[in-house]
Amino acid sequence: MAELYNKQAEQYAEGRPCYPPEMFDFIASKTPCHDLAWDVGTGSGQAARSLAGIFKNVIATDTSSKQLSFAPRLPNVRYQHTAPTMSSAELECNVAPQSSIDVVTIGQALHWFDLPNFYEQVKWVLKKPHGVIASWCYTLPQVNESVDALFQPFHYVSVDPYWDAAHKFIFDMYRTIDFPFEPVDGADHTGPFQFVTERLMDLDDYFTYFRSRSAYQIAREKGVEHLTNDVIEEFKNAWTEDGLDKKVVKFPIYLRIGKVGNL
Repeated sequence: MAELYNKQAEQYAEGRPCYPPEMFDFIASKTPCHDLAWDVGTGSGQAARSLAGIFKNVIATDTSSKQLSFAPRLPNVRYQHTAPTMSSAELECNVAPQSSIDVVTIGQALHWFDLPNFYEQVKWVLKKPHGVIASWCYTLPQVNESVDALFQPFHYVSVDPYWDAAHKFIFDMYRTIDFPFEPVDGADHTGPFQFVTERLMDLDDYFTYFRSRSAYQIAREKGVEHLTNDVIEEFKNAWTEDGLDKKVVKFPIYLRIGKVGNL
């Protein structure tokens, strides 16, 4: 997937939403110490930027060096290009020593991972017993009745054949993804907990988001262009119906969160 996202790294950085402060406050409230966070699959640093305002230091890793090139440079964030899998020695060298990390975060990426291997790494680096893992996904953008009425059948019919099988976890709001951790203090389950993020977008922004999606890129590689002139015109008509160029677009977010416990 790194190669796929290399091809759309700039569109991903420009088109994807940031995440709400309320979600990071919730994660931080379940994390006893705020010394070191590891943001895995950081992409262009959407989550790392927010974590940097809460944690003393952030290590943000990704398998796509192109995506990392678009991430914001911050004094307490270290970006690191890594291989999809790492040995314990590589993990210690590239990320952090054993039992030294307060929280591991994964935004819109967990479904791509080799989960058994990744979870072993998470359990190795997190502080015991209260180190926290937090992973979230977001689902379809919500604009208004007219635009959504076009987007949803387009998404579920035209684009559906080009989604990787891993996306079924997003469509299911991460409810069925394997997540072998204990509930954090004050909770009796590991989620999903629901949040929402909002972004002010014009139609070009909306299309940039659409072009940043993996299914769009896969379709193009197979010679299929989803945003044809006719489709663009339909969306233009729906978008301009209310006379407003910019609209508040909502993305529902679904968070799984747990603690490592005593292994």
